[in-house]
Amino acid sequence: MMKTAVVGGGAAGFFLAINLKEMCPQMDVTILEASKRVLAKVEISGGGRCNCTNSFEDVVDLQSVYPRGHRLLKRLFKVFDYRDAYQWFEHRGVKLTTQEDHCVFPQSQDSHTIINLFLNEAHRLDITIKTCCKVNSLDDLSDYDFIAITTGGMKNSSLFTLHSSLIIPPVPSLFTFNINDAQLRNLMGTVVDATAMIPGTKMRASGPLLITHWGMSGPCILRLSSYAARLLSEHQYQMPLSVNWTSLKENEVQEELLAFCRQHAQKQLTTMRPFDLPQRLWSYLTEKALAGRAHAPWGSLNQKELNRLTNMLINDTYQIAGRAPFKDEFVTCGGIDLSAVNPSTLESREHPHLYFAGEVLDIDGVTGGFNFQAAWTTAYTVATAIKNACK
Repeated sequence: MMKTAVVGGGAAGFFLAINLKEMCPQMDVTILEASKRVLAKVEISGGGRCNCTNSFEDVVDLQSVYPRGHRLLKRLFKVFDYRDAYQWFEHRGVKLTTQEDHCVFPQSQDSHTIINLFLNEAHRLDITIKTCCKVNSLDDLSDYDFIAITTGGMKNSSLFTLHSSLIIPPVPSLFTFNINDAQLRNLMGTVVDATAMIPGTKMRASGPLLITHWGMSGPCILRLSSYAARLLSEHQYQMPLSVNWTSLKENEVQEELLAFCRQHAQKQLTTMRPFDLPQRLWSYLTEKALAGRAHAPWGSLNQKELNRLTNMLINDTYQIAGRAPFKDEFVTCGGIDLSAVNPSTLESREHPHLYFAGEVLDIDGVTGGFNFQAAWTTAYTVATAIKNACK
């Protein structure tokens, strides 16, 4: 009987093991997990609801949701994509629901629905699960015919005795920004659709932006952190940040402000808000732009003041002062260099019968179920490759 070791008891590991065992019932499949619990990351993902994929309805270019790995995934999606993943879960009794933002969750809104499915399928298929089983070297797995590495973000890049050229040093992705601005932090809880960007680069992201007690968060910031993960790491997370609170162009903002000057000439700036901005945010921005004139009537604004207010709305600048105060990021940028694997099978070019799936590869997506989808697709690819290799 041939044996496969799946190193890593997370989403990709379980998906790979289950599909491989279904494809090759005669294969002995063992999941080796270093910690005491499997699927811990799945449990807390999506706020405990598990955003397991995305409908991809608004995705025109995969690069917009996969800053790294989009070319490889475009190829692999031809074999197993988000539609296949949706059917895979529903076929096994997990009903899914698609939200207005195109994120896909279990109808139960509980990540344990996914966890229980994986554990039950592993039990049904007689897959061995070993916890507290740390693998330090490929030599530890010499008894296995095939090895699949699904260990996640590879924060410890020396985990395996692979040639260093295989590994792109991992850095955090999908994190929020610390911003040392007490007045901004006083707006904690405020949410607004905005566009954030790193000045001097083409890196920008749009969507809901959440002001927190440490700075900025929300899908907009998380996406930007993903796009700029490597750049921000190189600058020790100390970089300028620009926010367009309207996501509109300069001339569009100026026209709207001029219209307010005409229509609400006698009203104070603080009482009439353009662009449906939250009241606290509008008061903060007008004070920041106009200082003592923040309570002036709309009709009294001169051109210089209108220009300052326009610039504040479309180019409000801050200094990123570090990442959010969390110990572990959900996603990392980096891992196994994609040039080191066969793009059709994800098998190592240097080590026969050694495969990689999930976040251990240099593939990462923005928030919204895209990282789980990459895990399902790469895991299915490896399961198919091992099945074919058995022949």
